Amino acid sequence: MSRWDGIDEFTAVAEQASFSAAAKRLGLSTSAVSREIARLEDRLQTRLLHRTTRRVELTDAGRDFLARCRRLIDERDEALAAVQPDDQAPRGLLRMTCSVSYGERFIAPAVNAFARQNPELRIELDLDNRLRDLVGDGYDLAVRFGHLTDSRLMARRLASRRLILCASPDYLARRGAPRDLSEIASHDGLIGSAEHWRFTEAGREVSLRPTGRWRCNSGAAVLDAALQGLGLCQLPDFYVAEAVASGALFSLLDEARPPDEGVWAVHPHPRHVPPKVHAMIDWLHESLAQRSPA
Repeated sequence: MSRWDGIDEFTAVAEQASFSAAAKRLGLSTSAVSREIARLEDRLQTRLLHRTTRRVELTDAGRDFLARCRRLIDERDEALAAVQPDDQAPRGLLRMTCSVSYGERFIAPAVNAFARQNPELRIELDLDNRLRDLVGDGYDLAVRFGHLTDSRLMARRLASRRLILCASPDYLARRGAPRDLSEIASHDGLIGSAEHWRFTEAGREVSLRPTGRWRCNSGAAVLDAALQGLGLCQLPDFYVAEAVASGALFSLLDEARPPDEGVWAVHPHPRHVPPKVHAMIDWLHESLAQRSPA
């Protein structure tokens, strides 16, 4: 029996809060995962998990042990990756996360094409607008936007996205177009997940808080409201590019448009990037570079 036995299983269950989800992640049966963790607890003579019919929770000892296990697993995987040939095909499990709309439109198709070319790789793509903790939640890779603040992560710029202020011809015929930033406050703002709209004025970035009677945390819903003439919206280019090109929406105050935001691939900060992560980032960079800006 190896002293490593049960550590991967325990870490997976702790991160997934589920034996069945951990078993799926590891490619094992649920009974095998449960058996290995029971043996690990017996060897340690310590209870690591509280098990109920509905959920799995860490004990105090389990929380301390989990942090140490993550470091051990990272060091082990880095050591193995460091001696493997550079041309090794991606394999194993790759866990990724991205926001829903951008993920559905751009990331998922690219990931699916990558999976088709790499049959030894298993992929879990989590589309979620919450900002996930990559280290704490066990993700290998995330696609994020704008300014990055987590110093535990390494980042590579994949592409850019542009924020566009726009409205429908019907709305502009009724209310007129804002001539400068000071007039935005008098218009009906279609408020999405961003509490503030960003602009540039006199060489500096400006943040304005829109007002209006309509709010939704879905970019697609904001777009539909704008098309129906309910107000002004500021959305990333991939939402509105087609509508602007067709004349269904008019782009406004282009001279005050903020700098383009970065689209970033971010991953935990190992000294050696696993081949599967490196290959996926290269693939995403190439795939997103083919997207024309609005």
